[in-house]
Amino acid sequence: MTLYFVIKYLHVLGAIVILGTGTGIAFFMLMAHRTHDAEFIARTASVVVIADAIFTLSAVILQPVSGGLLMMLSNTPINQGWILASLALYALAGLFWIPVVFMQIEMRDLARKAADQRTALPVRYFVLFRRWFAFGFPGFGATMLILWLMIAKPF
Repeated sequence: MTLYFVIKYLHVLGAIVILGTGTGIAFFMLMAHRTHDAEFIARTASVVVIADAIFTLSAVILQPVSGGLLMMLSNTPINQGWILASLALYALAGLFWIPVVFMQIEMRDLARKAADQRTALPVRYFVLFRRWFAFGFPGFGATMLILWLMIAKPF
């Protein structure tokens, strides 16, 4: 087993974690949201925030490090079209993912407060959820395109 293979494995594993955690988070948040149950949403969002901090963040940090090492070990220049496109899409995904993290935290806090006070979820929660949902499409789409570029290396 070569160093290149180990790093490539970690790189692919990081992509799986990003896509898998993102899909799981989206599903569980959507299912919790559909209940309109503030206590259930607060508990779900609490777990989502932790999962994003542990899994998504570590994978997001791992990807450029492992990708850079793979380029170095394989003598692949950074100016290849698929790499430049991947880096641009990675930045785009980050522009959508970073605000989503803060939205999740605020949605969690709003749901906690509504549950503690035994009131309905505030309008702000629903505004944030719609924005969170909308941000998922370009963020997740960019990540899916990066995965395709990593496999196909079309240009």
